[in-house]
Amino acid sequence: MKIALGSDHAGFELKESLKRYLEGKNLEYTDFGMFSMDSGEYPEYAYKVSNAIIQGKYDRGILICGTGIGMCMTANKIKGIRAALAYDIHTAQLSRLHNDANILCLGGREIKESMAMDIVDTWLNTSFEGGRHQKRIDLITKLTGL
Repeated sequence: MKIALGSDHAGFELKESLKRYLEGKNLEYTDFGMFSMDSGEYPEYAYKVSNAIIQGKYDRGILICGTGIGMCMTANKIKGIRAALAYDIHTAQLSRLHNDANILCLGGREIKESMAMDIVDTWLNTSFEGGRHQKRIDLITKLTGL
């Protein structure tokens, strides 16, 4: 599995911790930025990661800003992206089981590092159930054109 990572300045520290965590799990990733804690604009990084997934270069993405909300809102504007904001293991699991989320959004200022790693681990290791849930994803696509 290839993972695309992105953050703004508020998510930078958590993203750096996440990179070490992914390396420890021997998971391949690419960091699309930010590369420092200097102020930056989250939409740019959400756009870069989302496009990398849509182009088929990466399987999934993880975006981190202060709350995760801005990243999630931006990513979901990109056709084919199903970004989910997860704040615990249960929401991470359901975002994969029921929604086939291809981007996980986290709030770097909202969750502790250990919880973030548990959320990421659950999200990466949960498969989509399909079935009735696929019908709903298809309906979202039909109604929104996204």
